Amino acid sequence: MENVSKDKLVADLKVVIADAEELLRAAAAATGERASELRERASASLKRAAEKMEDLQAAAVERGKAAARATDDYVHDHPWRSVGIAAAVGFVLGLMVNRR
Repeated sequence: MENVSKDKLVADLKVVIADAEELLRAAAAATGERASELRERASASLKRAAEKMEDLQAAAVERGKAAARATDDYVHDHPWRSVGIAAAVGFVLGLMVNRR
């Protein structure tokens, strides 16, 4: 579900950016009021893209905070198990680094 919404957001952003680029190219060729209108449309399109990116960033920050809270809760609930896991991970990383 989350992956689908991320993919949809990325696709939407690509469409918005392509539309903005097309509008800016058309504005460069146009003159007068038409050029102003095209620049305004491109500006609005880029603003929508920025808003979508802000939404994506906010969602990522929220997921990160939730993961940090869950990790903190787990470590407080199971301190010795957490120490064992950390030691095992350190041991494996040490072996991997030593092989190089």
